[in-house]
Amino acid sequence: MTEHAPLIIDVAGTQLTATDRQRLAHPLVGGVILFARNWEHRAQLLELTAAIKAVRGDLLICVDHEGGRVQRFKTDGFTHIPPMRAFGELWMDDGKGSKHREGSGALRAMDAATAAGYVLGSELRACGVDFSFTPVLDLDYGASGVIGDRAFARDPRVVAMLARALMQGLLQAGMANCGKHFPGHGFVKADSHTEIPVDRRSLTAILADDAAPYPWLSTVLTSVMPAHVIYPKVDNRPAGFSTKWLQDILRGRLRFDGAIFSDDLSMEGARRLNGLDGEVVSYTDAGVAALNAGCDLVLLCNQSLGGGAAVDELIDGLAAAQAAGRWQASGASEARRLALLPETLPQPWDDLMVQPAYMHALDLLP
Repeated sequence: MTEHAPLIIDVAGTQLTATDRQRLAHPLVGGVILFARNWEHRAQLLELTAAIKAVRGDLLICVDHEGGRVQRFKTDGFTHIPPMRAFGELWMDDGKGSKHREGSGALRAMDAATAAGYVLGSELRACGVDFSFTPVLDLDYGASGVIGDRAFARDPRVVAMLARALMQGLLQAGMANCGKHFPGHGFVKADSHTEIPVDRRSLTAILADDAAPYPWLSTVLTSVMPAHVIYPKVDNRPAGFSTKWLQDILRGRLRFDGAIFSDDLSMEGARRLNGLDGEVVSYTDAGVAALNAGCDLVLLCNQSLGGGAAVDELIDGLAAAQAAGRWQASGASEARRLALLPETLPQPWDDLMVQPAYMHALDLLP
């Protein structure tokens, strides 16, 4: 049987329990996503990540750590990374104003974004975290509360250039990247955590604007997370469950060959697969649908709390669905997962703190 570990799950606390270890050892589990509740201090985080790797060395340890309001670890020395909008504003500043330094605003902003990627990636890796779901490639229309200042700018060209700069910093830290939320979440007001956003624009309009950064970043983009948004002029299913979006457009038309993550299967926008009037499906059915649509990896977040019945339901359900032939393991998907693991050893925290490149990067942050 082809090996394929598509599940990214979470753990409830700051230490692994025997149940956590049992779940993480399951052959269908490929990684862990951490949250603020898994954090007390750096020493504890390093112990937790080491314990996860002791279960299986190839588990991908992930976190949503973008900067601004989406940053899980903020104390005990972690740098507060600015929201991505700060880099877009610096770009538009054109080197003038109170934060004036030599060079145009655009070039200064790109240098600052690279510095942010390096600081972010280096600090996470020093604590045993492999991967962060960043950067946001959504456009800032000023309408989406859930995206808001997480976006670099409204202009897709500015977004692509600043994202490329941030990815360069991540790469210098030995970390892969994740562009989200394909093909774009910024145009709609609804929050897919609690509602089902609908974007009624045409495919032509979306590809020309919101999705434009994806092909422009094709040489540096290592993974993508689709939006739990329905684009009815393209498909009635949310993008993360749409063969048309993931296989025909993202893989085919845009020629993306990296890993595709589903967004969190527990979100409201994740389990109404057949449009606004569709019934809410089980986590297993949502996971199967995401994998069959073209996702390599599927996330289930915040369900380990209170015993984690939903996590066990998904693990067991996905195993049963595979045995029944409802989805097939993919060697290519597994290779994409493994490609996200860092290839270099992390720099210890105390060494990082006195490294000239790190100290210079801190000085460049807006």
